[in-house]
Amino acid sequence: MKPIQFVHLTDTHMNAPDTEGPFAKLQLAEKVKHVFGHIQQSGLRPSFLLITGDLSHEGDTADYAYIRKLLDEGSETISAPVYVVLGNHDHRAPFREGYLGETASEEPYYYTQTIDGLRLVGLNSQVPGAHNGTIDDRQLAWLAEQLRTPAPCGTIVAIHHPLLTINGMPGDHSLTNRDALMDVLAGTDVIGMMAGHVHSNNVGSFRGILSVAAAGTAFGGELADAEHFRMFDACSYNVVTVDQDGVAVSTVTLPTSNAEFFRFPLKALAEQH
Repeated sequence: MKPIQFVHLTDTHMNAPDTEGPFAKLQLAEKVKHVFGHIQQSGLRPSFLLITGDLSHEGDTADYAYIRKLLDEGSETISAPVYVVLGNHDHRAPFREGYLGETASEEPYYYTQTIDGLRLVGLNSQVPGAHNGTIDDRQLAWLAEQLRTPAPCGTIVAIHHPLLTINGMPGDHSLTNRDALMDVLAGTDVIGMMAGHVHSNNVGSFRGILSVAAAGTAFGGELADAEHFRMFDACSYNVVTVDQDGVAVSTVTLPTSNAEFFRFPLKALAEQH
């Protein structure tokens, strides 16, 4: 089997220029542009680039149109397609209208695509108005049908909410029905789950399947002390390699100021559902 590599970004929290809001002033889209440039300069030739949600921070149609333009340009820069899934900060109707060029709709966004023999399945774990995530029954049934036929090089599942509980992040911010999802994946060709949401790199195994929550490009997140959580200037991406030996994940960290953006009580996170 010829090795297959792809790039995993997450939680870009982009907005169009001149957008108002606390995150817009941080110019987070510039970080994503920098990542594309860094990938090109590194000589990496990924089969595709994946973004696992929170494309925008409370984005509207104009934001998603801008994001699509930026990602299309980035795709040309690295000569690889870009695939996305939605996160808790994304909005389905503006995304469908601004990013996909479709009629506005609240329908969940999910799909399957095979690239160089590796199947990518994008799921919509986003629950409008909530910070935690769920894969609805319709998606689970669709996923089971897709996985009946194995892909030549296995399957990667992309989702915003991670399967594993992360240090410092309340458990109700993760995927609420992970066991139902894993019941569908059991015995299939799925070799890895790629997620985001928690703004820190976490790699583990759940019921025998690799589970990755990447840190993201917008900012890092960590416990500041026993009672507070902080968000700070950070930017990274993961390079995922699939070969005959399995799946390997390597993190590329780009230089930033590490300045603190926000700090808030942990109880504020626990109150968000």
